[in-house]
Amino acid sequence: MDSERRGGWVYIMADRYRGTLYVGVTADLASRIFQHKNTGGSDFCARYGLTRLVWAEYGEDITACIAHEKRLKRWQRAWKIDLVERANPEWTDLFA
Repeated sequence: MDSERRGGWVYIMADRYRGTLYVGVTADLASRIFQHKNTGGSDFCARYGLTRLVWAEYGEDITACIAHEKRLKRWQRAWKIDLVERANPEWTDLFA
């Protein structure tokens, strides 16, 4: 087991205000969002044009981040929208 644990990011991408949502996890947020914006990210984001980072949260432990991502993916859509709007009510691209 690696004695140096790395942190990570759980994030939500969207195509527009209250549009289609994608929940992801990564150790390198800048690189991953760049991939999504240039259609090299997930097939889902590329298919639906999800290029807007609308929510992100850093965690000290990537394993915990992966678990958090899995929980968020099971959330109801309304709960995800509420999560985004508490931090980013205008749904602005946080990576613009």
